[in-house]
Amino acid sequence: MTLRLPGPNGTLRPYEPRTEPLGTTTPGAPFTSRTVFSAAHVVADPYADTTPDSPAAVDWDATLAFRRHLWSHGLGVAEAMDTAQRGMGLDWAGAAELIRRSAAEAKAVGGRIACGVGTDQLTGPATLDEVRAAYEEQLAVVEESGAQAILMASRALAATAKSPDDYLEVYGHLLRQAAEPVILHWLGPMFDPALEGYWGSSDLDAATGTFLEVIAAHPDKVDGIKVSLLDAGREVALRRRLPQGVRCYTGDDFHYPELIAGDDQGFSHALLGIFDPLGPLAAQAVRVLDTGNTEGFRALLDPTVELSRHLFQAPTRFYKTGVVLLAWLAGHQSHFTMVGGLQSARSLPHLARAYELADRLGLFPDPKLAEERMRTLLHLYGVTP
Repeated sequence: MTLRLPGPNGTLRPYEPRTEPLGTTTPGAPFTSRTVFSAAHVVADPYADTTPDSPAAVDWDATLAFRRHLWSHGLGVAEAMDTAQRGMGLDWAGAAELIRRSAAEAKAVGGRIACGVGTDQLTGPATLDEVRAAYEEQLAVVEESGAQAILMASRALAATAKSPDDYLEVYGHLLRQAAEPVILHWLGPMFDPALEGYWGSSDLDAATGTFLEVIAAHPDKVDGIKVSLLDAGREVALRRRLPQGVRCYTGDDFHYPELIAGDDQGFSHALLGIFDPLGPLAAQAVRVLDTGNTEGFRALLDPTVELSRHLFQAPTRFYKTGVVLLAWLAGHQSHFTMVGGLQSARSLPHLARAYELADRLGLFPDPKLAEERMRTLLHLYGVTP
């Protein structure tokens, strides 16, 4: 049955939903050519009596079930990252609980997991010593859980550091005490405006120099870097300068097919928020790449870029709303509610376009369910048949 979807100009246009999914994707062998993580969203508890300023109320059963879905397709889970609304509804107490629960679940099912380490327990001005202590507290929680650590960019460090030397000191201290090699995460200001000037400079060439200096001083403690700057050329140039054995995990939700496919001088692994809604299809594509079939990989993944660019359009930090919408439409959760009320962060035309692009890709296991849920959402916004 035809849906009437609102466009950017406010007019309604007809859309005929597909009736069959693109195909079924089944679990397979572990990937052999790339290490791939999906950053995963959290499922809110829709019955909790909360306000936007309340601590997050999480539906733990649905949240862990979604992680099992990702693991079943061979993807690693990047936990308690910005996709899980760190700093946008999920505080450190909630993140710590998420890390403990997800790490235990990963151990139970044999899934790979890496968890975000930050400083978001700091709520006001801080000293460098306090920033370092906050990082240490979170690193201890992640290591005690048995998960790999991802050292995330810190709003508190960005606000406190006076020079690149402060970044070198803080990160050097953390890497020296890390029990196992970590992933360093460079998140650009398009994802979080508070991270402008990270690594001590708004000049990206200077910032890259400091970042590489941190890695060069501790190559044995750096498993890899996750780069989220939405600049494919800069990522390629950076990965070519990494020490031997240090991976580059692309966090570029605009150019991921070409970066993962790589060139004759190397390639990127992946740690991506877009692989939350694309999980099964992404896994299928990587398995094709494992056979050496780069063209087949690109044929599967290139058509998804339009959806990803739509979800991650400015203001990019609100991409989580589209991710959760698609999880609801796909049947991974029973509602379209987010911690902090973030389901209201994108307009109805934006959400309608996300539905249309995902439906055209055949991402919904049950297209009829997705259509019915989208119709319900339209009705709530006043769109009548």
